[in-house]
Amino acid sequence: MANGKRQETAPLKYRWEQTRDYLRAVYNELKKVHWPNRNQLVAYTTVVLVAVGAVALLIWVFDSALSYLLELLFAAVR
Repeated sequence: MANGKRQETAPLKYRWEQTRDYLRAVYNELKKVHWPNRNQLVAYTTVVLVAVGAVALLIWVFDSALSYLLELLFAAVR
């Protein structure tokens, strides 16, 4: 029985050490990240939102144009 308990706790201890080492490595990497200041964050967010809006508008225009053309095609076939 004592032998069985040692085998069960060894992998658990090993997993805990691996998890701790991983979290330490993540923390150390996050310290190296260049975080934007407030002005940069607002500027980057604005650029992304404008780009998403432009792409959405472009998709809507193409979708509307294709829908209109298909309606004309279907009306001509009937």
